[in-house]
Amino acid sequence: MQSLALIENWPVPTAAAAVVRADGTVLGTRGPTAHRFPLASVTKPLAAYAALVAYEEGAIELEEPAGPEGSTVRHLLAHTSGLAFDEHRTTSEPGTRRLYSNAGFEVLGDHIAKATDIPFGEYLRQAVLEPLGMTATALDGSPAKDGVSTVDDLVRFAAEVQAPRLLDPRTVAEAMTVQYPGTKGVLPGYGHQNPNDWGLGFEIRDHKSPHWTGSSSSPRTFGHFGQSGTFLWVDPDAGVAAVALTDRAFGPWAAEVWPPFTDAVLAEV
Repeated sequence: MQSLALIENWPVPTAAAAVVRADGTVLGTRGPTAHRFPLASVTKPLAAYAALVAYEEGAIELEEPAGPEGSTVRHLLAHTSGLAFDEHRTTSEPGTRRLYSNAGFEVLGDHIAKATDIPFGEYLRQAVLEPLGMTATALDGSPAKDGVSTVDDLVRFAAEVQAPRLLDPRTVAEAMTVQYPGTKGVLPGYGHQNPNDWGLGFEIRDHKSPHWTGSSSSPRTFGHFGQSGTFLWVDPDAGVAAVALTDRAFGPWAAEVWPPFTDAVLAEV
């Protein structure tokens, strides 16, 4: 895919990218796809998938209490628990605002670790990474931001979320459906969005503007980006997913080059 060559002009030391269909067909790759990059918040979709495995296994329920008073597992996954961004303090009532929260995912990881009697990083490995053959991926630390992975591994994950094998497709469909519709909030790096749509651990593009995906991305596009200059998106209408990992912190450079890259990929597909 010629569009992937655009990463060679990105102002970053190292970048790798790939595009994959739901059936696992890799349409193209560029850069060192076996290089391990810090994921930052692209860790969250992996952690969310493990949480959904725990739900299907009966270890947890989405509606059970977790986090602040009145909050549930669902609230934590959807960033509506009321927990602050990076502090374990409550700033609003559960379900009323979309407060993007690393603390919420840390509480979620602790909750699952207690429910399963397995440290969350190990649970993620057993529930998601090992079954998908993601041998270069690891989580040693916060379920919100401390994952490390490769493009090769994330391509496997991107194929899984498009055509689930580890989860019931209905569970995955729920994760890609807007939770607490109409909720306002700030999308980190892109300002206040009304609404700020989110599924269960996955951000949903909808009609947000500005946004890190492309102008031609369908409203149903879902995924995540990370402050380490990383992203993964799935466009169900186009039937493809893209992964890009870099080793330069997110900033104006990313907001400038990511959307044209996405539009070029979608145009070529």
